[in-house]
Amino acid sequence: MTTTILLVGHGSRNQAGNDEIRQFQQQWQAQHPDWRIELCYIELADVLLPEGLQRAAQGSDRVIVVPLIISAAGHVKMEIPEHIEEARENFPAVEFIYAPHLGSNETLLAILQKQLKTALKSLAMPDPKTTGVIILGRGSSDKAANGELAKLARWLFEATEHELVDIAFTGITHPRLETAVQRQVRLGMTQIAILPYYLFTGLLIERIGKQVERLQSQYPQIAFGAGTYFGFDPAIFKLLDQRVTEACDPVAPKMLECDGCQYREQAEHHHHHQ
Repeated sequence: MTTTILLVGHGSRNQAGNDEIRQFQQQWQAQHPDWRIELCYIELADVLLPEGLQRAAQGSDRVIVVPLIISAAGHVKMEIPEHIEEARENFPAVEFIYAPHLGSNETLLAILQKQLKTALKSLAMPDPKTTGVIILGRGSSDKAANGELAKLARWLFEATEHELVDIAFTGITHPRLETAVQRQVRLGMTQIAILPYYLFTGLLIERIGKQVERLQSQYPQIAFGAGTYFGFDPAIFKLLDQRVTEACDPVAPKMLECDGCQYREQAEHHHHHQ
């Protein structure tokens, strides 16, 4: 069976962001020279989803559509599935499998923890009790997508000694970064670590940099540290490998969100000693 993997990036008005997605695809392809990995974008770039699906279907028995997207909003829930249905009608002999988006999971939590450590190093490792954390996402009109960010913020709170872990958004919904910073300053934080929840560069990443500069001038008594986007983190490649493996073998064991948690470990320990 000939399988093609179609990696779907969001697309950006900033060409550098689209170039990074292309670089990501090339690096992933280099890790798997025996795979056929094609790339397309949802919007704002060359080779959009309909053309990408058509290209992937050529000479393939199976196409695995892998969204390189963190949160499941309209693109993931509606737009991509609609285009896949059209491709199924146009190429009835080809099997199309839709893999899950990246989602909020232990992998992304671990990346956020690394970003936080980097930000704290830039602040000379301050006391976490007086160092606030703000996870900054894109923002969506989809409440479930915004909720994924809130879930990761809670997980990060559980995994660290920071007493204040907030979320903020660059658009569409609230709170915005300025509001979250104001709150943390009022609550006595003397340092604030800002962690962008983005995969690649783009106009919003540039905007975040300008916002942090402005906030630093507004609050000269506060030390700000910032993480960066994390598209090229090795864990992202591994997570996509897992998505492809599960798509190729539907009966393969899937990682549950509770894998590695204390309750699962306790249950397995109890089972092994029965």
